[in-house]
Amino acid sequence: MNLGIGTWPARRVMVRPDATALVFEGQSVTYREFELRVRKLANALRDSGVRHGDRVAYVGFNHPSLLETFFAAGLLGAAAVLVNPRLRRAEVDYILRDSGATTVAFGQDQRENATALESELMDVHTWLSVDGGGPGREFETFLQSGGEDIIDEELDLDELALIMYTSGTTGKPKGAMLSHNNLFYQYVNALIGQDLRQDEVHLAVAPLFHIAGLNMMALPTFMLGGTIIIQRQFRAPDVLREIQESGVTSSFMVPAMLDSLSHAEGFDSADFSSVRAFMVGGSPLPERMLRTWAELDVAVMQGFGMTETAPGVRMLEPRDGVSKLGSAGRQHFFTESKLVDPLGDAVAPGDPGEVIVRGPNVMSGYWNKPEETAKALEGGWYHSGDIAVEDEDGYLFIKDRIKDMYISGGENVYPAEVENACWMSPECRKPRSSAFRTRSGARPAGPSWCSSRTRRS
Repeated sequence: MNLGIGTWPARRVMVRPDATALVFEGQSVTYREFELRVRKLANALRDSGVRHGDRVAYVGFNHPSLLETFFAAGLLGAAAVLVNPRLRRAEVDYILRDSGATTVAFGQDQRENATALESELMDVHTWLSVDGGGPGREFETFLQSGGEDIIDEELDLDELALIMYTSGTTGKPKGAMLSHNNLFYQYVNALIGQDLRQDEVHLAVAPLFHIAGLNMMALPTFMLGGTIIIQRQFRAPDVLREIQESGVTSSFMVPAMLDSLSHAEGFDSADFSSVRAFMVGGSPLPERMLRTWAELDVAVMQGFGMTETAPGVRMLEPRDGVSKLGSAGRQHFFTESKLVDPLGDAVAPGDPGEVIVRGPNVMSGYWNKPEETAKALEGGWYHSGDIAVEDEDGYLFIKDRIKDMYISGGENVYPAEVENACWMSPECRKPRSSAFRTRSGARPAGPSWCSSRTRRS
């Protein structure tokens, strides 16, 4: 019996086929229609030569075709490789070569790069243009060429389902390998830790090519049979309008997005009564922002995680937002994390230590990088490189990266503490374009939070 990620569209059809699965630019798709598209795409990919164990890459902003590619690859036993379309040509070139992708779907922002790379990447035999133009075939034409045969590929849940590359300040990006089982337990953690429901109307505005944008709320919503409204990119006026017109109940954002939304024209008169909660990651929220949404009776959940953990490590519930201001929260249900000193011994509450993580959502390793894998997963724990302290109540407070700490006057000083002090000060606060910092296109910023931050290496 195949329980892999790729079978989930068909499983939703068995439960409630005519419920709305996706909405994109005014067009709605039911679960029945979505499953057929995924099946046709999987057949087309198989006809083009994609086989069990291959890699299928997607380089583009939010679009239904990203999810179709993700599920279709999984249905064949192949792995999806989701790539940040903001990356430069050399970075995209490296990721496609390193992953060994044989098929690449790309959006309009990567059209020029795809045209240049087509003649250089000999292992890529199929190029698919989502928005038209560039090399290869149009995505929609290719999808419609696929048959409707049922695909029943035998699959072990520990097999690879997703590779997401995590970029650092030095060295080449590393592809975090996540299995079907890793993803399943991430979604279970998310469902236990958040108030998601079967009537969810989730607004996907954070990038789906980042781990938190995909895995914290969007795919758990799909698992429940809710509706996912996809917007290509975040624009505050569009988000404000969508929330009111579509009865949005949830969304994942980073602080800069949430702050921008609260300053958008029409915010003061907007109706947020449908919103049950926002999930926020990327950096801690200042108290003023928490109070802004509390006054509107909108719950704000904060999380901490990374690509290597798919991404959930810690969660701060809305009721603790003010009393534990700045905290990354407590443990997820199926994931353990603790703080250790350089010798690997647990530290006492209040003492700084490195965050290490274990659980069924933790990656199996880095693609083609056995030495880095052995170092990262030493002793069966993922070593994050993040320095934090934990209080007596078990709440985690991130300080910074091990490599970023410096000593001044005999004291350890963490740049993120300086940055956060400025961020929380009305006198010097400015919009943090770096808040959505992830390894799949990392921006140097403060402590690593669940925006999928997938820290610097």
